Amino acid sequence: MKSMIAPSILAADFANIQHEVEMLNTSEADFIHVDIMDGLFVPNISFGIPVTEAIHRHAKKPLDVHLMIQNPDQYLESFRKAGAEVITVHWEACTHLNRTLQAIKALGAKAGVALNPHTPVELLADSLDQIDLVCIMSVNPGFGGQKFIENTYSKVSRLKQLIQEKGSKTLIEIDGGVNLQNAPKLLEAGADVLVAGSFVFNSPDPIETIAELKSI
Repeated sequence: MKSMIAPSILAADFANIQHEVEMLNTSEADFIHVDIMDGLFVPNISFGIPVTEAIHRHAKKPLDVHLMIQNPDQYLESFRKAGAEVITVHWEACTHLNRTLQAIKALGAKAGVALNPHTPVELLADSLDQIDLVCIMSVNPGFGGQKFIENTYSKVSRLKQLIQEKGSKTLIEIDGGVNLQNAPKLLEAGADVLVAGSFVFNSPDPIETIAELKSI
């Protein structure tokens, strides 16, 4: 299977968000990654439900919505109605993870779980049968443009082995610091989906950059 690319709209020009989404529509991107931050779970505030709705209005790619927020259960239905096709919650923010995953699936969305850099993948062993996607944070969540954490490769390998042992079809997504240098090693380790924000939107030709990532 070829890698899937999910450009993070967090790095886009918010003053021209419709144009940026339409650009992604014409690219080889598989998803549009939407980072939701509340200033509590992470030390930054991005945007919420109305902006997600606005992105969805113009998007022809599925929205991959990453909730970096406290109490995500409170907002699952709202983000689903706003257009989220994948809803990813953080393991660290969910007291009753399996209940949250069931709620996401009951809404008709795919269920994702994100892990902060310090959180071991083994904690998901008993939940993989309910998880469509695991998002491994390869930077500390909260801000774009951070340096990639090298330990991510071994973390991906361990998770891939766990998925295979469980006979699961869970996808592995990498979020943070992805570029053309580390992407091949990530895919070799077992990654399926690459989130790229600053690397795509700060490049001279975002469509070509997405194509290059896709061709690895």
